[in-house]
Amino acid sequence: MRIEEFNAMSEQEAAATVRPCVAVDSFVDTVVAGRPYADVESLLATAAAQTDAWTEAEVTGALADHPRIGERPRGGGASAAHSRREQAGVDPADVDLQERLRAGNEKYEATFGRIYLVRAAGRSAAEMLDLLEQRLGNDAATELEVTKGQLGEIALLRLEGMFAA
Repeated sequence: MRIEEFNAMSEQEAAATVRPCVAVDSFVDTVVAGRPYADVESLLATAAAQTDAWTEAEVTGALADHPRIGERPRGGGASAAHSRREQAGVDPADVDLQERLRAGNEKYEATFGRIYLVRAAGRSAAEMLDLLEQRLGNDAATELEVTKGQLGEIALLRLEGMFAA
């Protein structure tokens, strides 16, 4: 898609286009309201600034749209398609790694009360597992900030990908 096409969409079309990047209403509203954009870089700058303002409730709500690392996304929507591509580095045939991810996810959820989220794009399963194990040592406030940062990276990569040639 070209930035001119995004700028020309109705508000509803633009919101439906942005929402699969991250299910945070304030993000979608801010990105859509910022139109028209001169270029993709200015759109991404607006989006990046908005991720810094996310609340704990917004982060928690957005996590409901993400599968656990190592699990296949449910559904056939655009967000699920993004997750499938992003987690392509997790080999379902690697039983040992799958078990370690499952156990790590379980421990993370027991510790922090939410799913473990990491930008999977460009990372191997071993890297994601290593990050999971490191992050289990974080306190709750630190981990919320890390999770918010990872969610922001995912949203921005997805948004940028919509405009890739």
